[in-house]
Amino acid sequence: MAPRGARLGRPVTIRLGIVDDHPVVRDGTAGLFAAQPGMEVMGVGSTLEDARAMLAAADPPDVLLLDIQLGSDSGLTLLADGEGGRADTGARRTAIVLLTAFDYPQYAAAALQLGAAGFVVKTAPLTELMAAVQAAATGRLTFDERARGRVDRLTGRELEIARLATAGRSNDEIGRALGIATKTVEAHLGRLYARFDVASRTELAARAVREGWLDLPPTRPPGG
Repeated sequence: MAPRGARLGRPVTIRLGIVDDHPVVRDGTAGLFAAQPGMEVMGVGSTLEDARAMLAAADPPDVLLLDIQLGSDSGLTLLADGEGGRADTGARRTAIVLLTAFDYPQYAAAALQLGAAGFVVKTAPLTELMAAVQAAATGRLTFDERARGRVDRLTGRELEIARLATAGRSNDEIGRALGIATKTVEAHLGRLYARFDVASRTELAARAVREGWLDLPPTRPPGG
């Protein structure tokens, strides 16, 4: 939905919420946006609960700038839980732009698939962040081409196996921990090797840590 004023012929004001657990980043970003014409910072927060409260408000923001890493929580969880907007309640829908220090293609791809309106790294210039917020407020997306390609997210079982393998557990130990046969573990690992183009669990672990995709919410299996 268009920002306030757009359909009434008045100057458009984009109402913005900001949730980031780093006070310097959060307050600095809020100050920069508050100084921009046509921008109103309606609230700031530091947790997923703060973000949920903004979305649940009777008069929610047009755009929510949401950090991916909020302590031990992930902003992606908000999207995975289906809380990326309020289209079914009659309130204005809030577009979510994810802000992150981690420029991982897997994060960007997951954000796009989960319904975010944009993905911007914290090292980007203010003009880029402003453009992403303005685009989100008018229903457009801000993602680079890496996010628009193939999305290699993991199912819940694959995620459990990859995490245990990354932690150095043997196939037998993984099988016992998950209550499955060792050969089933081997089959899952074989598919992960092929999907991510690696030759060993060491390479799989290195890629998982480097790209951060073990932190992503799992996909649901077909039909589930």
